[in-house]
Amino acid sequence: MNDRFYNALRTVPEGAKKGITGGRLKGMTDINPMWRIKRLTEVFGPCGIGWWYEVYNKHIVDDAQTNQKAAFVDILLYYVDPETGETSHGIPGTGGASFVCKEKDGFYLSDECFKMALTDAISVAAKALGVAADVYFAKDRTKYTSGEDEPKKEAKPKAAKKEEPKNSPMACPVCGETVTARTDKKGKEWMPIDILKAYGGMCPACYKRMNDESKNN
Repeated sequence: MNDRFYNALRTVPEGAKKGITGGRLKGMTDINPMWRIKRLTEVFGPCGIGWWYEVYNKHIVDDAQTNQKAAFVDILLYYVDPETGETSHGIPGTGGASFVCKEKDGFYLSDECFKMALTDAISVAAKALGVAADVYFAKDRTKYTSGEDEPKKEAKPKAAKKEEPKNSPMACPVCGETVTARTDKKGKEWMPIDILKAYGGMCPACYKRMNDESKNN
């Protein structure tokens, strides 16, 4: 059954979820990272035996325009199928966290940036297995959804939001570079969101760099 791991890992209990009430991610849901570790361990076994990860790249990106720095970690996540004993191929995951960021009281340097970036990378790789899928894809409700999901609430009418034009530039979530609309050789126009989707959620340059680094490791 192709989706047995997806369905086993998709549901997040209320105790592992926390609403984000401020900043750019306001309205989204934060998931306790130890819950992910627990679920991977419950399904596959102890870390290092039933599942594990390899860090194949980590680096600091310096943004000259804002004088801020961010740490990025690239990993490959592996697991052993408990039924067949087969070891998976590496599942890629890239995570990032601020190293030097500008706050209202001045610049702040984090000595835990690589640890937080690693936690983020594990969550990205685990997402491909279906971990916390019900949070990331709330509309995908099926018969496998358990009673731990949020109770249904009557939808309240929302004020109409002003939508950004589809061709508005977007920032690459990995390097921060601006991605703009472009037209390919066949005359097809690519919107920034389409470009990011085509390259796994990042700009073409970051996608090429990640693939090159993966081949060299």
